[in-house]
Amino acid sequence: MTAAALTISRDFTIGDVPRRLFGSFVEHMGRCVYTGIYEPGHPSADAEGFRRDVLDLVAEMGPTVVRYPGGNFVSGYNWEDGVGPVDQRPRRLDGAWHTVETNAFGLHEFARWSKLAGTEIMEAVNLGTRGVEAARELVEYANHPGGTRLSDLRRANGAADPFGIKLWCLGNELDGPWQIGHKTPAEYGRLAQEAAKAMKLVDPDIELIAVGSSNFHMPTFGEWEYTVLNHAYNEIDYVSMHAYYQEHDGDAESFLAVAVDMDAFIDSVASTIDAVKARGKHKKDVHISFDEWNVWYQRGLDTDDQPHRVSTAWREHPPLIEDTYNVTDAVVVGTLLNSLLRHGDRVRIANQAQLVNVIAPIRTEPGGPAWRQSTFWPFARMAELARGRILRVATRSDRIDTAEYGDADLVDASATWNEETGRLALFVANRGLDADADVTLALQGFDVKRVTRAEVLAVPEGGDRFSANNSGRPDAVGLRPLGGIVHDGSLVTLRLPALSWSVVEFEVV
Repeated sequence: MTAAALTISRDFTIGDVPRRLFGSFVEHMGRCVYTGIYEPGHPSADAEGFRRDVLDLVAEMGPTVVRYPGGNFVSGYNWEDGVGPVDQRPRRLDGAWHTVETNAFGLHEFARWSKLAGTEIMEAVNLGTRGVEAARELVEYANHPGGTRLSDLRRANGAADPFGIKLWCLGNELDGPWQIGHKTPAEYGRLAQEAAKAMKLVDPDIELIAVGSSNFHMPTFGEWEYTVLNHAYNEIDYVSMHAYYQEHDGDAESFLAVAVDMDAFIDSVASTIDAVKARGKHKKDVHISFDEWNVWYQRGLDTDDQPHRVSTAWREHPPLIEDTYNVTDAVVVGTLLNSLLRHGDRVRIANQAQLVNVIAPIRTEPGGPAWRQSTFWPFARMAELARGRILRVATRSDRIDTAEYGDADLVDASATWNEETGRLALFVANRGLDADADVTLALQGFDVKRVTRAEVLAVPEGGDRFSANNSGRPDAVGLRPLGGIVHDGSLVTLRLPALSWSVVEFEVV
């Protein structure tokens, strides 16, 4: 039996829960857009071709902001191709994913979909093959009320009101040799600075995200952030981070501890931001946008130049990286969400990549059903219940020994307190593959009146850690009631099944 002791104090908080922490990502890649969120002729499709079955699942999942249109795709994308009458839009070759882009879906369609989904738009501009002028013009087209060529063109294309997009990504992964328009840190830093200045001259209220490192292990990591920030600190508001994780060679213990790597990655970027702020004697803060993260099984990929091996045939929206997620993956996603929440004072935006079909919590079949993957559940519950203030969780836990990250806590937790509703939410994972975990929760400054929610995702009866959902068994893995919780004033005890992620919400005074 594993044991852990958690201590939470009303007086020790990290900051307010950033609602943009629960973001997602829609890229023109594979079937994320076409036969994902958009499929004219589908039985559930509305008059605009949006799949209502997917919209219903998106509403249940609760993403607050969605990044669009890429990703690698954006570094070769002309935004003008996706506006105007659909039958007049050009078909293009997308070099990033070796596909044919029809441009049947573009900015106007995404803006209307986003409004139906209740999500904020996070728009990326092409700083790979294009630059300052195209970025400036896109802001004018999207956000200026009218009376200029571009804003009047938007109105003529059916959007009388501006889209009012506040969040803008200054390119994507331009530190990576695989990226169209790959740049050195100095080249990108100057381009980001000038693009940011031009974009804010059009709309001074926008918030800008500079490209950070594509992962913690890039050869330019650290140097990239330091150089870019030294160029563009005054003009930007966030620097991005990207990270994907997978299980290697059956090493489940290391996989279950990957949030240790995410913790270290965030801390390193935060330290670099602080160093540049001090060196430049800057007054304002630059925050982190962790705008791509997830579990991704990068099987057989050529990592020297291209992280993505693609088909030699040019096709419209072929299936790409449609990973099926199991119980282990869901527990890992829960711990990654814990890491992001624990760093909510520095990470103000995060986007799980992607929303539908492409390494996604939601899957669809063309012309057929949509269903939730196992990873849907930790995201949905945290997006719903993580509100108010982020509480510091002091953890004393038995340890798990890993080949990649040394020893790590077997029990991983984060927590929030919503003073308005009097609810305290605990999000907790048991990384142990075989043993249940007895957890003692000591509250300081809180007394528990009652448990209002207690759910666990674990290995289903008759299943194993590789159990997963599919179109025929969409509910094989999900949340079930977590029983056996005992509370007496400020002391709570609970037992977590082996390999599980749980959410417990308390009404406290």
